[in-house]
Amino acid sequence: MVLTLDIGNTNIKIGAWTDDILTASWRVSTAASRTADEYGMVIYDLLRQQGVKFDDIEAVVMSSVAPALNYTIEHMCRVYMGKTPLTVNWKTKSGIKIKYDHPGQLGTDRIVGAAAAYNLYGGPVIVVDFGSATTFNLVDADGNYIGGAIAPGIKTATESLVTTAAKLPRIELTKPKNIVGTDTKSCMQSGIIYGYTGLVKYLVEKYKELPEMAGAKVIATGGLSELVENTEPKLLDVVDRALALKGLKLIYDLNK
Repeated sequence: MVLTLDIGNTNIKIGAWTDDILTASWRVSTAASRTADEYGMVIYDLLRQQGVKFDDIEAVVMSSVAPALNYTIEHMCRVYMGKTPLTVNWKTKSGIKIKYDHPGQLGTDRIVGAAAAYNLYGGPVIVVDFGSATTFNLVDADGNYIGGAIAPGIKTATESLVTTAAKLPRIELTKPKNIVGTDTKSCMQSGIIYGYTGLVKYLVEKYKELPEMAGAKVIATGGLSELVENTEPKLLDVVDRALALKGLKLIYDLNK
């Protein structure tokens, strides 16, 4: 069994793979204050629910945008599983070629998602990842990662709005019944949900005007991707919430 770990700013996505089948997946909160022992026990309990023991893990592959946790997770893997994880960076064989001015600055979550989308859906492809940040990642037909954009995440922007404006309440991120809000809650929901749909739609349309991205498929991933999909069904071709885990498994297979 192969264990894939996608360490994000908010959550760690965990996948357990038997051959090429994702048999189970989980999310746990990203917390820099947790120790290797705490993460070890959390993962132990999650695996045990599936009848899996640490001894069943033959390899671990991870990507991370939370550098403060890298040593903790790597130490946990060595102590509890007896495995040193393959930690993805821009030099790791991924099936795509990184054409980025400063490739060392490129988040490994973006590399993993782009690699998975190109492998699964072909190119050209646009990957929109709705996480702590909303990222746009472009891969052309020849497998060249050519760049993209980074915007605040939906939840991140909402939290900033609530924190900054004293009279605005915390709200549930759901699609309002009408684009015209008639109270504070629905006004906020309309601005956030429809506003982000407009952001995605504008950038995607501009990207598709590029000669190398003509006819590109749009693949969405991330916990809040379905908010935009439900609002604008034709905007996104595929919503694949396991895209990062699939990318990590692909990269493991290319490098094992």
